[in-house]
Amino acid sequence: MAQNAHLHELSEAGVSVWLDDLSRERISSGNLAELIETKSVVGVTTNPSIFQAALSAGDSYDLQVRELAAQGADVDATIRTVTTDDVRNACDIFTPVYEASNGVDGRVSIEVDPRLAHDADKTAAQAIELWKIVDRPNLLIKIPATEEGLPAIAKTLAEGISVNVTLIFSVERYRLVMGAYLDGIEAAKAAGHDVSKIHSVASFFVSRVDTEIDSRLDAIGTPDATALKGKAALANARLAYVAYQQVFEVESRFQALVSDGARPQRPLWASTGVKNPDYSDTLYVSDLVAPNTVNTMPEKTMDAFADHGAVDTGSLVGRGPESEEVFTALSDIGIDLDDVFLTLENEGVDKFEKSWGELLDATQKQLDSASKG
Repeated sequence: MAQNAHLHELSEAGVSVWLDDLSRERISSGNLAELIETKSVVGVTTNPSIFQAALSAGDSYDLQVRELAAQGADVDATIRTVTTDDVRNACDIFTPVYEASNGVDGRVSIEVDPRLAHDADKTAAQAIELWKIVDRPNLLIKIPATEEGLPAIAKTLAEGISVNVTLIFSVERYRLVMGAYLDGIEAAKAAGHDVSKIHSVASFFVSRVDTEIDSRLDAIGTPDATALKGKAALANARLAYVAYQQVFEVESRFQALVSDGARPQRPLWASTGVKNPDYSDTLYVSDLVAPNTVNTMPEKTMDAFADHGAVDTGSLVGRGPESEEVFTALSDIGIDLDDVFLTLENEGVDKFEKSWGELLDATQKQLDSASKG
């Protein structure tokens, strides 16, 4: 089967195409393998919302849940088993990609319990536990970039475990995430780990920034405010890429680790589904093209790009100065950017906690039903 031309061109420009979804149905039907063959997909990300949707749809998990109920498994153990089984099986499907890319791609992410987002020690402990349960070298453990998550990120990396840092909204927090990555790699090296085997991506959220700032611009309502709509998310991502280049291409701290085989922590553009119908449905893909990046897309966005996406290789690199101007204009017009990013982080954690709660409730009902049956 031939690769889609648009997505292949995106890959050739240095962007790794990852799917922001996973379910047992995708795995068992052969759909995931087909996406690798036809849509240039080289990785998968998951989150509590994705697993909640997967376990609530259809009957793919019913038999396993009944078996676990018969064994006396509680709801937390049941969720841990079914989700890690899916992720392990997805890792196996991606093994050829992982090997062909020398470990860069072929990655599958699983997130720690979002209820632990503000507890560094418990987050790190669960990250280590999930790594051991899945037991695949192409796994990424997803840890939120909350203030408490930063030391957990460093501690997990120090154990030789690859990490996907998620829920990054501001460039300021992103710089701290890169610092935590370097802390972890330095500690892993000191502990005798092969740092060339440790990989990380930093998931920088895109569309939610426009959604939040656009609503605030609408509330201001002036022509100058309206003119700034749809500009914040791309400017934010472009400034993040400037920070990435500074840390991993210029500054000496990372360069000192290169001879040990250390890998740069790649920027990953997340939340790339366009929520405003007035904007192009491929906006957060076409306009974020640069080497050594990842774009994780919902299937709807991936299909849109496959159909009519265009690769703009000048969309990201060298766009720092104009992006600074956008942020200056936003501040001048009355947008409190610190409050925007704090709001988005809190909402992100709350959303995943809510999805996890719904997942617990739905699974508990399945366990109760199985026990009665």
